[in-house]
Amino acid sequence: MKGMNCDKLILAVVQGNEYHDVISELKEHGFYTTILQSQGGFLRQRSTTIMIGINHKYIDEVIYIMKKHGEHIENRYEAFQTAGACPPIAAMSAVPISVHCGGVILFILNVEQFKKY
Repeated sequence: MKGMNCDKLILAVVQGNEYHDVISELKEHGFYTTILQSQGGFLRQRSTTIMIGINHKYIDEVIYIMKKHGEHIENRYEAFQTAGACPPIAAMSAVPISVHCGGVILFILNVEQFKKY
């Protein structure tokens, strides 16, 4: 584990299935994680909570990795109906709309004691 002198705990709430990439990159940089399946109101979608115990000198590195995998923009297609058209189904069109997707919320906590047995 990078920084065996663990004095910080990062709880990262990651939206959707984005967590696979986050965990892979954290592992590549020597950070070990514990994964909790979760859901709640922060991101209003299914999410995964990642627990990372680290030494304070590595916080910026973890934050950088999390930011990289944070919010991104996707084009989604929304259906809309042309006003006054009959029948309504025949007048439906799909329009691309840019939508903010993904997201990471971090909680950085002080660790009073760390023991590993």
